[in-house]
Amino acid sequence: MARTRYASDRGLTSRMLLTMFLLGLVYVVFVGAFIVFVPEWAVVALVVAGLFLLAQYFFSDRMTLFAMRGRVVSPQEAPELHGVVDRIVAMSNAPKPKVAIADSDVPNAFATGRNQKNAVVCVTTGLLRRLDPVELEGVLAHEMAHVAHRDVAVMTIASFLGICAGMITRFGLQFGLWGGFGSRGRDQNTGLILLVVVAASAVAYAISFLLTRALSRYRELSADRAAALLTGRPSALASALTKVSGEIARIPTQDLRSAQAFNAFFFTPAFGRGFSVSSLFSTHPPLDKRLAQLSKISDQLSRGV
Repeated sequence: MARTRYASDRGLTSRMLLTMFLLGLVYVVFVGAFIVFVPEWAVVALVVAGLFLLAQYFFSDRMTLFAMRGRVVSPQEAPELHGVVDRIVAMSNAPKPKVAIADSDVPNAFATGRNQKNAVVCVTTGLLRRLDPVELEGVLAHEMAHVAHRDVAVMTIASFLGICAGMITRFGLQFGLWGGFGSRGRDQNTGLILLVVVAASAVAYAISFLLTRALSRYRELSADRAAALLTGRPSALASALTKVSGEIARIPTQDLRSAQAFNAFFFTPAFGRGFSVSSLFSTHPPLDKRLAQLSKISDQLSRGV
């Protein structure tokens, strides 16, 4: 793995380790409950879960690009975009990621991939139309910081348990609504077991949801800081944040809803104006907090600190 010039963040590293450790504990308890209450399906469930995790880990970049209707572009197809990425690569000493464009008017960007050698940085056509080259450089430096910090891979793995637990909870509730809990002819023990599994899945999903959200908020601040220090232009990143957040508020609600599934990986969340959400459930820190951090960095750079 190449050593980059991006500023390291011990706080991010410790949070990633803690999140993975706590999620591991939740996963062990979850699997243990599944084995105890549904032993006949335990092996099948573990095999399916393992295959799903491997697929998510090794093919997350392709799946995300496909879902976002993105495609990898060559330097001949997008010379200006590649030029910006090349400048960041020269500054950061990081391996050049694949460069992709998603056909969407929602102005945003994201990075995906399990490591630096398999990373993809994708921008939407809406972002390209709205940002100038300096602002675009700040956004791409931010996304490439995620790759350098390895938090993209951690977020991919961390979301695995939540996805599995959420699927089991949903299918279990659907089964119950279709008669699994209330049918007189069914064995009451079967209904009780199903209820326990659904409850355990719901708890596992809730815990993984909160842990990944907390990590997501911190990693965004970390990427902002690393990008600002690398480029030496925190004001450009602040300008991009302000512009993108304002433009997203003008995007039709239907388009925003189709993009919200990827909010945890986006440069800024795809929510319209007037949307409010508890900081406990948000994937990103508040805009004011991000701008305040960039303003502080700008002041430090001007004073040579």
